[in-house]
This record gives sequence, structure tokens and C-alpha cells, in this order.
Amino acid sequence: MAHFNFAKDISEVVKMDGPMQGGPLMRWQRKAQETLLRVHPNDNGVSTPLKSKTRTPGKTVPSQACPAGSNPKTPKTPGGCKTPGGKNGEILSNGSRSGIKSKTPGNKTPGRQQDRFIPSRSTTDIEFGHYAVMRRTDEDPEGAPSEAGNINTEYQEQLKEAMEVKDCKILNFRGKAPQTSKPNLNSLHVLYSCGKVGSKQSTSSRVIPKEPERILDAPDLLDDYYLNLLDWSVGNILTVALGSAVFLWNADNGTITQLMELATTDDYVSSVSWVPESAVLAVGLSTGVVQLWDTDQQKLIRSMPGHASRVGSMSWNKHILSSGSRTGAIHHHDVRVANHHVATLQNHTQEVCGLRWSPDGRYLASGGNDNLINIWSNQMASSPPVYTLSDHQAAVKAMAWCPWKSYLLATGGGTADRNIRLWNVQSGASVGAYDTESQVCSILWSQEHKELISGHGYALNHLRIWKYPAMTKVVDLIGHRSRVLCMAMSPDGSTIASAAADETIRLWKCFAVEKQQAKKAEVKPDKKLTSGLNMCIR
Repeated sequence: MAHFNFAKDISEVVKMDGPMQGGPLMRWQRKAQETLLRVHPNDNGVSTPLKSKTRTPGKTVPSQACPAGSNPKTPKTPGGCKTPGGKNGEILSNGSRSGIKSKTPGNKTPGRQQDRFIPSRSTTDIEFGHYAVMRRTDEDPEGAPSEAGNINTEYQEQLKEAMEVKDCKILNFRGKAPQTSKPNLNSLHVLYSCGKVGSKQSTSSRVIPKEPERILDAPDLLDDYYLNLLDWSVGNILTVALGSAVFLWNADNGTITQLMELATTDDYVSSVSWVPESAVLAVGLSTGVVQLWDTDQQKLIRSMPGHASRVGSMSWNKHILSSGSRTGAIHHHDVRVANHHVATLQNHTQEVCGLRWSPDGRYLASGGNDNLINIWSNQMASSPPVYTLSDHQAAVKAMAWCPWKSYLLATGGGTADRNIRLWNVQSGASVGAYDTESQVCSILWSQEHKELISGHGYALNHLRIWKYPAMTKVVDLIGHRSRVLCMAMSPDGSTIASAAADETIRLWKCFAVEKQQAKKAEVKPDKKLTSGLNMCIR
């Protein structure tokens, strides 16, 4: 029976794990030998070759840092094995060699070092850790300190008190940040807001005065939404109808002239409209008569009856004057001939309160109290409209054609609608609708700045400038105490006159032309305007 010496057998097994004696060099040993063959600088900074450049065949290179019987290839050996080269020849625990550190100034190359801690799963109780985490979450869902965590609650309370500064917490770990009572504490809030992209309010580079340049009294101005009582001529003459009289205000010298007055106080002036490039003024009366006046001579040229009720809107297209009445009928008057009534347009069922010819004279747009918009052709015949638009939910008085796009029409609805709509009259399609939050009484285009200005009634009673085509608000002009009934633009396009129910006319210089462009403007025509139309009126 064989006898086993357990201690001796174990020692033999251990010896088998040690380095082989007399065998070929291992890979890590060859790497160490290559390190020793490199040039090693001395203390004086001069590189000298190491003495040991060859190895004896069949013998291993002794290691000064590895004790006898240890395995230098084992990666778990702390610190690894060091070669006789010291720090410059240090071998990591995985058998790789760190770079040689040079003492020469300016040529330092740091070597590789372990920079992380790898835990051992054999010494970690994963199940207990999971149990402790879940128990803490169930007992304190808000993250309060628990006994399992062994957190010093007294220290947490002191830290909490230290973070309290004038009733304002710097850090808050349990809830949301408290809302400040003063929303404008941040001084940069205004700059940030102005720099936002996509803001509803457009930023304008020019300065727009928010106060009127001049205020004129307009006593007895009729507070009637459906009438058009204000117009501005090319000769810089502003005309306004006050009750039964018509007054002219010269914007150059400020003189006021009464043009005419009706004989009876029961009748009143319901609309006024200047002939383009002429000193002739068309006056619509409550009796259904249209009069033509020469403002230079203050003389009545012609009276054209025909309507059965008051004439609330008028518009010129060269020698053709179109007038709309309360009955819904639109008459075309050719002022060159004795039989002036050449055509009648009938499609509105209620009063026509908006009437505008397009700049190129191809289309006539009419808006009525029946919430309809009719687009008519320029054929002087009694024909149906080209398009009938019914998107507005209230009376349509505000109408204006775009001066640089003759097919684009802007319209505004009354109190029940409050929208500005853009139309393409070539196709009859709606380009866009924009809520103004108030009754729209009038609209004008500014060709210089590519903008619109709208006059509003209930309940804002102000003027608003819009940037086209985004239709973002530029500025609100506030001053009138009652609804704005009518608006007119000066011949140079820089000033807007607004007449309101508070019996005032305010002049707003909101479309001022820059100085460089003003020099290129044409010379203002003479006030004594004459044209071939004056000679043809019979």
C-alpha cells in the first residue's frame, strides 16, 4: 500500500507553479530584457549603455522585486514585479511595461498607471445590497435619510440651515424651486425677450412715435361705422365731413376752409372721395345724390342723382366713379358724359360700406353689411361678380389693395368677426386670417415699409401696425378714447390721419421716410391742380 506525504506533495505542486528553471524565457521576461538593453540616463543627464546586454542561454533573469516561488505572470499580484531597472523598468501586474521616465527637463513622459478600482464580486453581497436599496425606497420614497443608510441627520439639518439665505433656498433637494413673487428681478429679461426668434411681436429698426404729431378737433363727426368721412388728396389737403358740412385742412400751412354745407340740417354728408391727381372732390349725400366740387374755386361742378338711399362709400377708377348705397346697389358714373349712369352692380342685400378699385383698375372690391365681399371686373356692364367671398362673420368696411401686388386684397370684419383676411383675387382663395381682438374699421398699406396699419373700434379703440407678410404686430398707437371710424394716408405716405368717435382727428407720423430716400423723392406738385378730367366734367 502506497503512503502519501501530503505536505511534500503540496510543496511539489507549488513548485510546479513557480518559474521554470533552465527553460526558454517567457514573453514578459523577454520584454524585461529589452528594457534593460535600452539606454538608461545617469544622474548627469548623459545616456550610457547598460552593462548587461546579453543573457546567458538557459538562465532566467533574476527579479529583485519578485520573491522566490511567486508567479510573476499572475495579474492579481499587487504592485507587479520590478526589474533591476527600478522605476524606469517597472512591470505592471498584467505583464506590460510602463514607459521609461527621463530626468531630462522638458522631456517627461508619464508612464502607465492603474487609475480605477475594480471591485471583487466574491466579496460583495449583491442580494443584501439590493434588499437594502429597495427597503429604503419603500420606507422613504422622498429620499429622506434612514437608519440603514447610517446618515447623520443632525449634519443634514445644519446643512439645510446653512443653505437658507434671506428666505431663498440656494439648493432644494426635495421639491421644485420656489416661484419668485417679482417676475422682473432678472435685469436681462428684456434683452432675452427681444432676442427670441418667432416672437409674435415684430421688432422694427426704426423709431415709431407712439404719440400723435397733431390733434385736430372734429365736432359733429357722425359716429356711424358704415360711413367714409375722411380722405387725403394728392395736393396734401385733408378733407372731413362734419355733419352737413365739408371742411378742408391744408397740411402745409394749417389753414382750414369750409367747402360746402347742406341747406337742411336733416341731411348730412355720408362719404367723401378725392379724384386721383386732381383737385376735384366727390361728396356723397344722405339723399342718394353724388356731387362733384372744384376745391380750388370752391364751386359745385355737377350733381349726379340715382341712388334711392344714402351713399356711404365711393371709389375712383380714372373717369369712372363707383358709388355704393344703403340699398346694396353699386352705380358706375362716367363723369365725361351727360348720361353719367353707365352700369349697376347688384349682389349685396344690405348697405355697401366698403368700396375700392385695385391699383391697376382691373378689379373692384365691395364689402357690405351682409358680411359679403364681391370682386367685380372692370367691364362697364351689369354683370355678376367674379368671386363672392363669405368668410367674414360681420360687416366688411375695411378694404385696401396692396400697392406692390395688385391682386392682393386686405379686408377687415366688424365686431362679431374681428379678423383681417388677405385674399388672392385671381383665384378667390384666402391667403390668411389674423385675429385683431377688436372691431376693424379701416386698413391702409405702407409701400415704403411693407406694412399695414389698421384702425380698430370696440373695444381697443387704437391703431395697430402689422409687418407683412408675417403679419406680426409692430406697435400699437393708443390715444383715441372712442372707436376709430376712418383713416387716410398723406400723399408722401409718412403720416396717417385717424378720425374717431371722440370727435378728434389725430395725425400719426408712423411711416417716416429715411433722409437718403427723401432726397430722391419727386418734387411736390402745385396746389392748383388741373387735369383733363376737370374740362370733361359736364
